[in-house]
Amino acid sequence: MPDPHPLLAVDAIPATVPYLRTVGELFRAFRDQDSGCVSYGVQLPDGERWFVKEATTPAAQKSLDRAWTFHRAVRHPAIVPQLHRITVADDHTATVMPWHPGESLYGPARALPLTSVLRAVDRVLDAHLAVEAAGMVAVDLYDGAFLHDFGADVLRLIDLDEYRPGPFVLQEDRLPGSARFMAPEEWRRGARIDIRTTVYALARTARLLLDARDRERAWRGTPAQLAVLERATRPDPAERFAGVREFTNAWRAAT
Repeated sequence: MPDPHPLLAVDAIPATVPYLRTVGELFRAFRDQDSGCVSYGVQLPDGERWFVKEATTPAAQKSLDRAWTFHRAVRHPAIVPQLHRITVADDHTATVMPWHPGESLYGPARALPLTSVLRAVDRVLDAHLAVEAAGMVAVDLYDGAFLHDFGADVLRLIDLDEYRPGPFVLQEDRLPGSARFMAPEEWRRGARIDIRTTVYALARTARLLLDARDRERAWRGTPAQLAVLERATRPDPAERFAGVREFTNAWRAAT
């Protein structure tokens, strides 16, 4: 039997960076993140690459714990999984994920052929069928979650750390997220957050990826697709599609 992978076998370490340097080369570091996490790209001697994400604040640790729960409940080929969790000496954790090349899809999507963008949208929707089946709802779905490998023309979803079981009642003044993707209820303390909120975020994803301008004045899709998105983003959740599957079926029928 081969030895366990060093990043997937260790359960506790005294400090993250010194340990990572014992197992490979740190070829990237992402330090100034709003999330309170720091992340590293680690290349092993055999050329294999991994992504390690570490919490550095209590809020970041809460988010990373939530993400760990999410990844235990949801698996999909488009969602980059958290495979292992390491406890660091001062009682915070780091998670280990496969490294994938790519960049945020939102801006560069304008340069892609329409067929590629439609495939990317369909992959996002398909992944969220798995999210829905697990009883989870999307929170903080935004541009940075869409990692696109332009060489392979494949989209992957990352940083789904705020996804959580639903429905739930919002206990804060607003949820985290980008205003361009957020439903009206995500800004209202006491509001119900459920799968119809996820439908709204997914529709905004399709709307933004298929528009050629930030001001949403250069729609690249069809009138039928736009009509589906308009229903999915109605201010009243009761007037939207009842769930991701219903929305996905309507989108695919219009595509």
